[in-house]
Amino acid sequence: QVQFVESGGGLVQAGGVLRLSCAGPGNILGIYAMGWYRQAPGKQRELVARINSSGRTIYADSVKGRFTISRDNAKNTVYLQMNSLKPEDTAVYYCNPLSQTLNPFGSWGQGTQVTVSS
Repeated sequence: QVQFVESGGGLVQAGGVLRLSCAGPGNILGIYAMGWYRQAPGKQRELVARINSSGRTIYADSVKGRFTISRDNAKNTVYLQMNSLKPEDTAVYYCNPLSQTLNPFGSWGQGTQVTVSS
């Protein structure tokens, strides 16, 4: 099973900044699109941002203009830069490689907790 490891979460005040990292096998990250997801308590997991192998990105409407996804294939890492954080961004954040049909196919890791206080 393919698994990536997320890190970089923490507790910040509203308006703050965090950068999440997602590290995993280079033979996967260099080929497939990667997605950042989040799951808040009592809610379903949702896609936050996606980046394909050529660098094209898409974002959920709720984070457009505030979050930026990027990848460094040389470091086998995908990042999620989160600016202007809001309390509603509080969730556990996960990353996962995406199949050609844009479905996550890796194992879900422990994720990294992001908590934004008001």
